[in-house]
Amino acid sequence: MEIKNINKDDRTPKLIEQLTEVWENSVRATHLFLSENEVEKIKQYVPQALEEIPYLIVVINENNLPIAFMGINNKKLEMLFVSADERGKGIGTKLILYGIKGYSINKLTVNEQNPNARRFYEKNGFTVYKRTETDEQGNPYPLLYMKI
Repeated sequence: MEIKNINKDDRTPKLIEQLTEVWENSVRATHLFLSENEVEKIKQYVPQALEEIPYLIVVINENNLPIAFMGINNKKLEMLFVSADERGKGIGTKLILYGIKGYSINKLTVNEQNPNARRFYEKNGFTVYKRTETDEQGNPYPLLYMKI
């Protein structure tokens, strides 16, 4: 397993497609509050987000395939997804610690309806400081804002 920072020039269409698959696999395992239609709707925006995020950190397995990733912007964790079959192996913890140490991550948001993610971030030093009734697009998914 290797953690790599992927520069914008190295974000090939194939890599973006692979990471979108990791995203979808992860979301289907963890975001049970989303309908099929909502997952498909959000999925349309994932490639653009992956291409535009300033720092894209990817975990590559022994078969040279991506199994997890995170995106960082201005010390804020914008995204962290681990493929469903890789969950529970410490990969997310390695990523978040890598981001805290190397990119000074100190803030993030998490869906309130994803209590496992909240516990994961709390275990890694984050605490809730704010809550909203809707997500950033105005959808009825409460967000928890967390910081170290």
